[in-house]
Amino acid sequence: MKLNNLTPAKGSKGREKRIGRGEGSGHGGTSTRGNKGAQARSGYSRKIGFEGGQMPIQRILPKWGFTNPTRVEYKGINVSVLQTLAEKLGVNAIDPETLRQAGFLGKKELVKVLGNGEINIALEITADGFSKSALAKIEAAGGKAITIE
Repeated sequence: MKLNNLTPAKGSKGREKRIGRGEGSGHGGTSTRGNKGAQARSGYSRKIGFEGGQMPIQRILPKWGFTNPTRVEYKGINVSVLQTLAEKLGVNAIDPETLRQAGFLGKKELVKVLGNGEINIALEITADGFSKSALAKIEAAGGKAITIE
């Protein structure tokens, strides 16, 4: 044991220093808050986005564009995907519930059939929307397109 190894017994050191309790505490005067300014005052809370008086980024950047609150979003599925799915499942009718079970649609997603690819089997397809090219291909293959209202 040497003098440089000595430490106080565990739990013998008192509580942590108390701020704002006079000069004897070692934290008198400004109580660790620095000198003057808003942060030295009681009740100070910084506004969100405050950058020390510099012009905040949300005021520098321009507003841009428009988001339509009534926009209807569709999940697009091509006729080639529907043919592949019908062949795998061995069905001749496809509706949104079939697509949900196959993992193509989320719970509340709307589906729109698009005309990319080829379809050569007669399918009865029920969906929220159809493109003109998809309608033409489905009907040319002898299928039926039913739009959900």
